[in-house]
Amino acid sequence: MKKAYFIDLDNTVYFTRPHVEVLLGPLYNLLANEDLGISAEAFEKAKLEMMRTPFQKVAKLYQFNEAAIANAVAYLEQDEVKIPLKVHDEYHYLKALTGLKFIVTAGFEKKQRSKVKMLGIAEDFDEVFVVDATKTTGNKKDAFIEVMQKYKLHPSDVLVIGDDADSEIKFGLELGVDTFLYDPNNNFPDAPTTYRSTTLKDISLIA
Repeated sequence: MKKAYFIDLDNTVYFTRPHVEVLLGPLYNLLANEDLGISAEAFEKAKLEMMRTPFQKVAKLYQFNEAAIANAVAYLEQDEVKIPLKVHDEYHYLKALTGLKFIVTAGFEKKQRSKVKMLGIAEDFDEVFVVDATKTTGNKKDAFIEVMQKYKLHPSDVLVIGDDADSEIKFGLELGVDTFLYDPNNNFPDAPTTYRSTTLKDISLIA
């Protein structure tokens, strides 16, 4: 039994794709009117990547023009979700976990916190930590350290739960924390992790 759970938000608590118009539609429209300096085909690929990866990482990966990035960031810093979102059907397995529960997510702080509000899950968690690249040079690893120090947790006390092998799972392993890779679409079949499954139901077998 773990004392605490560090839980990712996007595509772990809820799925982005069913809410893409609410979450990303306005950003897609903004970018479509910018000179990104990339092909139309690359833009379509970037749009898909934005469903699971923070904007700044996608912009860097696809080498968007700096002016376009600046305009998008200015918009995203003020953007909020104001329409209710829906957790996915397996969220109840996360809600049922006993112990301290924290959302640790990366993105723009105002928008990430508004997602939590519109999902109606704020009361299910002890605290929400947002790694906002416009405010810090840190990443989720730094956030994990912050939470462990604040709540006096040892790495063995914690289970990190998330869908991204290159983010929260990787950083959890680097800190000696057990990780549960939630990979319903088998995006990371060979990625290092302590545990993996296509269903959150399996957390009950280890937590």
